Amino acid sequence: MPFPSRSSGFALGLSLIFGLTGRAAAQSLSAASLPDSAVTAWSAQDWQIFQEKVRWAAGAGLDTVPAGEAIAQLGESFVGTPYRAGTLEAPGPEHVIVNLHELDCVTFVETVLAVTQFVRQDGVAALGDSMAARARYEGYLRAIRYRAGMIEGYASRLHYFSDWLAMNATAGHVEIVTAQLGGIPDTRPVTFMTSHASAYPALSDSMTLVTIQMVEDRLTAGPPRYVLPKDSIAGIVNGIRDGDIIAAATTVAGLDVSHTGFALWKDGELHLMHAPLTGSPVEISPLPLAERIKGITNQWGIMVARVEEMWLWPAGRPMPPAHHHGQ
Repeated sequence: MPFPSRSSGFALGLSLIFGLTGRAAAQSLSAASLPDSAVTAWSAQDWQIFQEKVRWAAGAGLDTVPAGEAIAQLGESFVGTPYRAGTLEAPGPEHVIVNLHELDCVTFVETVLAVTQFVRQDGVAALGDSMAARARYEGYLRAIRYRAGMIEGYASRLHYFSDWLAMNATAGHVEIVTAQLGGIPDTRPVTFMTSHASAYPALSDSMTLVTIQMVEDRLTAGPPRYVLPKDSIAGIVNGIRDGDIIAAATTVAGLDVSHTGFALWKDGELHLMHAPLTGSPVEISPLPLAERIKGITNQWGIMVARVEEMWLWPAGRPMPPAHHHGQ
């Protein structure tokens, strides 16, 4: 993403951060008038992976444990999945892209959340009707990935991850807990996409450019984004739970976030489970989270969001007992 990691500008963001190059084409046409079934294609490989994940998760009881635990375990099942940037850029109208066999840092988070939701709210039985099951999963992705869950062209995709967090918080999907953990306001302006408009083919459309400018203006005006500085992370790790969403705030001018993943406790230490920006497969970071962030000069802190239990727990089913690492 600039991190808009889900756009062609991600390649530019990576070139600023890691010296990588590359560019993906993007479309700014609206798919609002088209049903996703008309434009969303599932490969046989993706459908197979989806079924395997759902059946495995159900067998592991992930439909009965707290949401964070389910997310952490399901996320671990994706470790080793190849990295690929730009998977959301496709020709034609903007539409839901399904790709479970190649992930970047944001699509890893979105995919795990959407599969977890399907496991907990639909289950193995729903796989019997493949068309309906695919439509349900696409709907879960759409609700996470697009503003108000509506596809209205390229600009309706949540390109800035702080915007992704805020919109998913508004929708009741997550609670942003950075301020509670001791975060400080990040008042720097957000301008990356329009400042590098030539890296985003979709921004050649004047209306799309104006809409993205409005998004940036709103993010800059506030409410404030809170970031926990890297030197403070080690002191609050017990306040971070398995399955929490971690977003790394960047020092790159005009950009809010450069990376994301999930918190995961291993052997008494907090790690990051993520699709590395270096292009490596999905992994659990070898270094603990606090140590990892300290070693990356262009990441100055983190944002933390916790998935809302009620979002992923079907109505009418008793809530599971609380069980998590941290507070």
